[in-house]
Amino acid sequence: MSRDRVKTKLDKTGEVKAFSQTSISNNQAVVEYCRTSMAALSGGTAGILGLSTLYGFAFYAVSVVVLWLMILWKAGSSWKKYFGSRQSLLTNGFFGQMFTYVLFWTFLYGMVHVY
Repeated sequence: MSRDRVKTKLDKTGEVKAFSQTSISNNQAVVEYCRTSMAALSGGTAGILGLSTLYGFAFYAVSVVVLWLMILWKAGSSWKKYFGSRQSLLTNGFFGQMFTYVLFWTFLYGMVHVY
């Protein structure tokens, strides 16, 4: 069992900021769960809508950006308290969740439009 230690880092202004690595890791795990759910739901939606080729991948990119904006909106202006950086929040897991998206996309596309 690990102990939750509060770490500190210097800000650009010279202020010392305290943060909990355990809490940040937990937040990243919650975001990963949201990404997986989003990939499954948007893949299913793309399959049912019959999107194919680049339209399907564009739909995935739009879904990822919308989820990113919703997370930032929920965190508000104090997003630095919950996450390391906005860029890593957007790009981490982008290609990993694409496999889930493609799985649901092709499965539901085949069930609705092929069979």
